Amino acid sequence: MNAVVAAVAIMLVLSLCRIHVVVALIIGAISGGLVAGLSLDATIAAFNKGLGGGATVALSYATLGAFAVAIGKSGLAHALADKALALVGRQGDGAAVNGIRFLIIGLLLAVAISSQNILPIHIAFIPLVVPPLLYVMAKLNMDRRLVACVLTFGLITPYMFLPVGFGGIYLNEILLANVADNGVDATGLNVMSAMALPALGMLVGLLVAVFFSYRGDRRYDMDAIARTERVDVKYSPRTLAMALVAIVVAFVVQLWLGSMILGALAGFVLFNLSGVVKWKEADDLFTEGMKMLAMIGFIMIAANGFAEVMRETGEIATLVQGSVAMIGNNKPLAALLMLVVGLLITMGIGSSFSTIPIIAALYVPLALQMGFSPLAIVALVGTAGALGDAGSPASDSTLGPTAGLNVDGQHNHIWDTVVPTFLHYNLPLLGFGWLAAMVL
Repeated sequence: MNAVVAAVAIMLVLSLCRIHVVVALIIGAISGGLVAGLSLDATIAAFNKGLGGGATVALSYATLGAFAVAIGKSGLAHALADKALALVGRQGDGAAVNGIRFLIIGLLLAVAISSQNILPIHIAFIPLVVPPLLYVMAKLNMDRRLVACVLTFGLITPYMFLPVGFGGIYLNEILLANVADNGVDATGLNVMSAMALPALGMLVGLLVAVFFSYRGDRRYDMDAIARTERVDVKYSPRTLAMALVAIVVAFVVQLWLGSMILGALAGFVLFNLSGVVKWKEADDLFTEGMKMLAMIGFIMIAANGFAEVMRETGEIATLVQGSVAMIGNNKPLAALLMLVVGLLITMGIGSSFSTIPIIAALYVPLALQMGFSPLAIVALVGTAGALGDAGSPASDSTLGPTAGLNVDGQHNHIWDTVVPTFLHYNLPLLGFGWLAAMVL
């Protein structure tokens, strides 16, 4: 059995059996290395070598967590939750309550999309916005699996379709650059045209989740929410204004210096200087914020170790070459197998941005040989990279929603985030990505 397939399968099975994702990643990586014929020492050495690649991301999330707690201290998210709760109290049941549900869904979707393209803070907004809304969502009997699907859609679709913010990095600096480096003339290519059908597949998955899969009620323990969420946070026009200023400062510093770490630190320091966060509370708040997103950091570090072991085995290329042997001259089958292999690789690595350089070197020569057009090749590689971002236990696009929705312990990462997002996004993305490769 191919070592990459074995490693990803073991990691996924362990995760579905409710083994912690970090443990599943470590066991999967070691198993994959041993299946590939690496010694235990060589496998561990490769895993350790990869750990450093996740350190910057982990520290970024830790500082963003601290910034998120400071914003929470200002009462900005609680003010929003209070407005929503007041609406719930006035409107009662029926169509009006459904209207409030859709209002919350629309708000979260807009913020998630903005976090990729307009205000590129990625998942940092989730611990700010989602926990204060849990009480409101529970009053409305909203299914948190629906919210997880909405957030994941907003975290993935913008970067794979809109060439702004993180989308500019993914589409222009990574996707087009790697496709061009491997032999495709990318001059004049409209990357949005190439990725339009895959993005439409994501939209179809979102609509199914909103209007069919999770439209019904789901009840949660209100006492558990009250014990974990600080419903008595006090706020004033001054604290709310300072929160907005701090967000702008963090955004400007991040764009200026290209560092999420320094942007978040600048925002946190501003909260200290303004008095919203008292100096004697600053240390505890910073520690609290780092702990809030610490799990994501550790999983991302472990995922980098897992990815390094997969690269060290050399069997990613073997997996692609084995697929080529099955293809012959069958273009439809070639497109399907390339997408499925991309799904396997990204689900293991957990990052579409890291997957593109790996698969472009293997897919582009094959696609050129099979006669795919430049637009079709961009669609194939871009979709293969994005496949698996939703539905991967190690992806920040699933870890982020879980971090916000599980503060009271009532939202399981695998069964309430990973499985729903896999079913609603990877399956339609597979179909629409294949269709794009066929018609472009």
